[in-house]
Amino acid sequence: MNARPRPVDGATLDFPLTRAALPEFTVVIPARNEGAYLRRTLEAIGRQSVLPAEVIVVDNASTDQTAALARAWGARVLECTSVGVSPARQLGLEAARTAWVASTDADSLPDCRWIERLRGAAPGRVALYGPLCFSGTPQLQLVSRAAYRSFLEVCVRIGRPNLAGANMAFSRQAAHLAGGYPDVGALEDVMLGQALARLGSVAYVPGALVQTSPRRLESGVLPFLWRHVRNLTGHTQNYFPGPE
Repeated sequence: MNARPRPVDGATLDFPLTRAALPEFTVVIPARNEGAYLRRTLEAIGRQSVLPAEVIVVDNASTDQTAALARAWGARVLECTSVGVSPARQLGLEAARTAWVASTDADSLPDCRWIERLRGAAPGRVALYGPLCFSGTPQLQLVSRAAYRSFLEVCVRIGRPNLAGANMAFSRQAAHLAGGYPDVGALEDVMLGQALARLGSVAYVPGALVQTSPRRLESGVLPFLWRHVRNLTGHTQNYFPGPE
């Protein structure tokens, strides 16, 4: 994989730190063989109370209808031939043209006020993140949201804020100064979030909810929890199941 730009020593941020003007957002969605899920994600983006300036779908060498579906919806589609979520997210970051970039996944459903709430919290911050829960039954949503909130609290207490790619946003300028997404097999989103936290203020936005597919539980609850333990300890190998 190509080397990524490194953080710029001594660089400073020059974006405004007041609420005088709220920034525009680009939404970046990496996708590999996500034809079964992507339409619902794009429809959720289309229902936003504040629409993004642009939606970029990064097609990560899909062999299904992912790219065609995204184009038909109206997204800008980028082709990423380097297989892996990190190069796909990085390509989307490099292509974005707005002051802020919001990231979600191709199997996720942002709440209709997701961008509105992120946008309102952006002034004075370099990055933002919000709650996640599994889509499905009300019971699954409630339990998973509470469990994820507890997980985030542990991350903060140990000094490792956990900004997940399914629900994070950041200043494009700050992300470039931080060096972009690191070239790793996993944890690229969390590592960028921690680099951004060294540049400025990072805030949790409790109202910016994203629901994500419970397919992550298909291998069982214990394996899923073990992967998150590895997350906390900083493993950067491909510990989440890859796409078929």
